[in-house]
Amino acid sequence: MRVPFFALLLASSAATAQVAPGVAPAARAAYQSSLTLVPVAPPVVRNERLEADPADSLYRAARNALNKGQYRSAADLFRQVRSKYPKSAYVADTYYYEAFALYRTGSNADLRQASGLLDTQQTKYPKAATSGDARALMSRIDAQLAQKGDAQAAERVSTVAAAAAAPPAAPAAPAAGPGMGPTMAPPAMAPRTGSDRSRTPRAPVAPRTPRAPRGDDCSDEEDDVQMAALNGLMQMDAAKATPILEKVLARRDAGSECLRRKAVFLIAQQDNANAESILLGVARNDPDPEVRSQAVFWLSQVNSPTAVAALDSILRSSNDPELQEKALFALSQQDSPKATQALRGYAMQESAPEDLREKAVFWLGQKGDTSSIGFLRSLYGRTSNAELKEKILFAVAQSDNKSGQAWLLEVAQNPKETTEARKQALFWAAQNGASIASLSNLYGQLQEPELKEQLIFVLGQSNDPAAVTKLLEIARTDPDKEMRKRAIFWLGQSNDPRAAQALESILTGSK
Repeated sequence: MRVPFFALLLASSAATAQVAPGVAPAARAAYQSSLTLVPVAPPVVRNERLEADPADSLYRAARNALNKGQYRSAADLFRQVRSKYPKSAYVADTYYYEAFALYRTGSNADLRQASGLLDTQQTKYPKAATSGDARALMSRIDAQLAQKGDAQAAERVSTVAAAAAAPPAAPAAPAAGPGMGPTMAPPAMAPRTGSDRSRTPRAPVAPRTPRAPRGDDCSDEEDDVQMAALNGLMQMDAAKATPILEKVLARRDAGSECLRRKAVFLIAQQDNANAESILLGVARNDPDPEVRSQAVFWLSQVNSPTAVAALDSILRSSNDPELQEKALFALSQQDSPKATQALRGYAMQESAPEDLREKAVFWLGQKGDTSSIGFLRSLYGRTSNAELKEKILFAVAQSDNKSGQAWLLEVAQNPKETTEARKQALFWAAQNGASIASLSNLYGQLQEPELKEQLIFVLGQSNDPAAVTKLLEIARTDPDKEMRKRAIFWLGQSNDPRAAQALESILTGSK
């Protein structure tokens, strides 16, 4: 399976690509997740013809060195394949892999040598399996050389990048021929195939925490080449690259969706008002749902009233749950009272989809401030939705806020709450750091057996010696036999020596 070059581009740019200053930790972590793909070569396809190839062992050793990041050694081994086995079926691809290894070393001499290898491959083996990746790699090498002052490389980068802004020319209508009069329509064109195929955007799975858009789920080779050039141009001269990226984003021709998605990523890495304006326009107007979704996600980096108003509008007016989820996440990353108010307003909206309201609750809990916790407590008292109540308990527990911890214990003791809600509150209060002393004191105040069992379970999960002390007390003195059995079970899971002694005394009948 071919690894799209754009994925390699992201990974190899990890050291230089910067998230805009001030981006919230959650957005930064999500962005970093987009750079985790290790830039390794595609796996070897095993078949009898290649396994019988005399260069097979040496070629596999070279691939292994490449995958381990031993680039100098890998380059030398790929070179040996050609010198020792010039008739090997592997020879065509060794040019690309040696060039990739040299590119990763990064010196000017290595970059120029890599460029020469790719030229040789194109001349001798234009149909090599790696020829598409080779073109993208050449763009990346040119970008590196251009940044180091190579005028010819800079000219090539600019030319390729500019080509991305123009949609492909429409095919000319066939000339009229025999049997085709002037009033006859031309025959229907056959659908495009291979790398020219128009792709339908995938419907992404919506996780709880929105992922940073990667842009590497499109593997069109021509797109890879152009985006490598655009990325290089961005590194050389962002002011020159931005208008080209805007033209890319303005394209509406079939098959340009993947290119636009990748362009959004590059625009988002700029820290200026122009980037914000472009992202807002894409979020509102692009016809592709994934492109809009990515633009909304990256607006999480933009702290401005305009961005907040746009995100709030998208959240309330869109019919796309994936887009709304991204808008919720982006609002949660804004350091703005208006953004917080937008989240609260959506969480209170009874007509909103339940799962999206729950996400709004979650992100409010992540803020962790006393005001947000106070709002969640108020919402809990006003709603009758059991699922939403459960999510509020969870969100408060995740906040690491002491006032939230005290409130969870209040819910656990409140006889007006359902038993299930009280059990949840007990569990999350313990997870939030409620003291063993407060939990132990609560045991005597509970009347319901289910709640007592839950509290014994909570104590059994703690490594605090005080929890073992309380379990020992319950095991020895509780009048309810079932509660004593529960306490004994959890004592059996403990490594505390007192628990072992207590169990031995129970078994032997000694005191």
